[in-house]
Amino acid sequence: MMLSSPRHDDWPPLTEPVHGSKDMESPPPSMLDLLYPLSEFFRQGEPRPVARLETGQQTMPEPYRSLLVHGKDMTSTLELFHGEPLRLRLLASQRRGDSLFRRVVLIGRESSKAVELGAIRIHLPAFGEVARQRVLEAQQPLGSILKEFEIAYVSRPRLFFHVASDAAIESALAMDRPARLYGRQNVLSSPDGDAFAEVVEILPPVDDLPASAEENLRDHGG
Repeated sequence: MMLSSPRHDDWPPLTEPVHGSKDMESPPPSMLDLLYPLSEFFRQGEPRPVARLETGQQTMPEPYRSLLVHGKDMTSTLELFHGEPLRLRLLASQRRGDSLFRRVVLIGRESSKAVELGAIRIHLPAFGEVARQRVLEAQQPLGSILKEFEIAYVSRPRLFFHVASDAAIESALAMDRPARLYGRQNVLSSPDGDAFAEVVEILPPVDDLPASAEENLRDHGG
């Protein structure tokens, strides 16, 4: 028996949609923080990375625009780009009632290359017993679990941003120098609007988009 979960359309309209898109809802109070839910893992009083809103999708440089500005899950998008399945490296986890907060790095299954730093709030009651157990095992990205269990979902990016990397981000993404990084804040929900997860996704510096990857992303809908 599935328990009820929050609906993304229950959140109050506090701000205008970022890009004027009718498909992008206004964020709930916690999402006015550009790095939420990554910010849930910051220690009180410690310096925080400074994120700035990307107010125009067209100004975001490639390949970040192709990797971020779409209505797909990031797991499948990054697997197409990097040409290998991804697995999850768990950095931190907190259980708060029916919500699971995690800070993770997505890495190549074969190469172990870090391809995304993410933080996610997962609404556990939205998943059946077996899928929920798979989530709690913290071995697979959520996108892979949605695909494995053939769970229909809607991906709705709320906003895009750039952020100056700090020591914690650089360590997680195996970066050898500071850089401007690009990311997005996204919500995954059922087609009926029941929230699966809120997630922030930050990409490391990447090479120019290869022609083969560009074609794959275009076919993927990116």
